[in-house]
Amino acid sequence: MDKVIVVTGASAGIGAALARQLAAKGAKLVLAARRQPELEAVAAACGPDARAVVADVTSREQVQKLFDTALEKFGRVDVWVNNAGRGITRLFSELSEDDLDAMWRDNVKSAFYGMQVVLPYFKARGAGQIVNVSSGLGRMPTVPFRSAYSAAKHALNALSACLRMELAGSHPGLTVSVVMPGPVATDFGASALGGGPDSRSLPNVQSAEDAAAVIADVIERPRPEAYTAPQMQQQVEAYYQDVAKAEQAAAARFRR
Repeated sequence: MDKVIVVTGASAGIGAALARQLAAKGAKLVLAARRQPELEAVAAACGPDARAVVADVTSREQVQKLFDTALEKFGRVDVWVNNAGRGITRLFSELSEDDLDAMWRDNVKSAFYGMQVVLPYFKARGAGQIVNVSSGLGRMPTVPFRSAYSAAKHALNALSACLRMELAGSHPGLTVSVVMPGPVATDFGASALGGGPDSRSLPNVQSAEDAAAVIADVIERPRPEAYTAPQMQQQVEAYYQDVAKAEQAAAARFRR
């Protein structure tokens, strides 16, 4: 894979697994996260063509620095993966304005900055791919205590689709892809605002490696959207066929 790829949220979980898989395919990597020791360990495992950049992607200035570093290191950027994000474990009735601001900042603005920073460069080149890692909850909000997280991921999906349509006529060489994982065996749950169930203990949980493999495939075979779990598209279709029934089932699970 002769591509230069920026991956945010690369110090652990899906981002780290994706970095290792892309490195094995021959990609050159610029990996970003806030945790320096963990990030540098991932970069070291990926080999000499991986560069670690400590960055907080909720800052536009630091995202710009990340882009500039990628160009300085490798001379180009082919793919930008917005993977950084964070969950929350609070019901709607428990949410504060700060909670909503945090979910918007961590899950929407972080990707928004990446998209806006790299977009002029991709337009000038006439080629490039943005990959936004969203969530199945951005399609079917069936976990009540993930209310604000679901809302943020719905927003990310919509922004991605609108950018894709904006570029379709003027810049057909640019691709905007959305990948939607379900429950993945990472520290997502334990790291959520308000704590919450450990994602690794959930039933039918997917490994970070399996989720990352779908993202890698989307990079190799660009397409608008992909779910990381085979059954998720059917679940989403069932949700919209009968929203009331799906929400009743979700509410019953929540009451147990």
